[in-house]
Amino acid sequence: MVDTAAVKSYLTGLQSRIVAALEALDGQTFRRDPWERPEGGGGIGCLVEEGRLFERGGVNFSHVTGSRLPASASASRPGLAGRAFQAMGVSLVLHPRNPYVPTVHMNVRFFVAERADAEPVWWFGGGMDLTPYYGEEEDAVHFHRTCRDALEPFGAELHPRFKKWCDDYFYLRHRSEPRGVGGIFFDDLSEPDFGTSFALLRSVGDHFLPAYAPIAERRRARAYGSRERDFQAYRRGRYVEFNLVFDRGTLFGLQSGGRTESILMSLPPIVKWRYDWHPEPGSAEARLYEVFLRPRDWASC
Repeated sequence: MVDTAAVKSYLTGLQSRIVAALEALDGQTFRRDPWERPEGGGGIGCLVEEGRLFERGGVNFSHVTGSRLPASASASRPGLAGRAFQAMGVSLVLHPRNPYVPTVHMNVRFFVAERADAEPVWWFGGGMDLTPYYGEEEDAVHFHRTCRDALEPFGAELHPRFKKWCDDYFYLRHRSEPRGVGGIFFDDLSEPDFGTSFALLRSVGDHFLPAYAPIAERRRARAYGSRERDFQAYRRGRYVEFNLVFDRGTLFGLQSGGRTESILMSLPPIVKWRYDWHPEPGSAEARLYEVFLRPRDWASC
């Protein structure tokens, strides 16, 4: 049995718990911004800008309904095109000010496609991934092991599968490089049943803070200068490129008439592009490309 109310209750509670923890980390209260969607549904955005730790951070909950599933959601399920739908989820992106603290993304979501003459079709999706500017092996190992811990109760085969899915998904094909060190990603999850799939989603959501908060605490006080900030702004450009060109969540939000401010909350506040730039050989910036922007089994290190 599909329990939409239970999923929504979990997601709104997850948003509240994460925001409370991030407010304690940052020391600044997040702005609460509820919104309604004329076509059906709405949500609440929680945002901090110019915080002590986060230059911009957002944790959004949305629950939208519509009469026709957008193309981005039915691309892998063409038989569902044209159905009415419900979509709900929590999505967050945190852009710290300190270049030694990685950017992070997490999303957990639930879709239901409905038609009067057929059973509803439902699925879960989500994941989390880490995008360092100055990578640290300790941080990448901790993040990936926590992701593995989230999936382990559901089968040892899931972490390698979802890690590879993440590596393949968060990849800028036009740059031939990954966005960061990855994490886990999954979509179209409905097996073996609703209860198990929902439990997996909850485990992923519940492991976000243990995966990220220790890294942020470890790196937040490290000294940096204009060189590090400049490289951070340059690498943030890759984040923008991915989110605007490839990200299915961004496309779904825009195609479904979601709230633009909430959808584009994921973009960093300061970003730069340079023509044909390459880091100096042997530099800390070059190390990001040589060590961290390569597929690696971090959880087994």
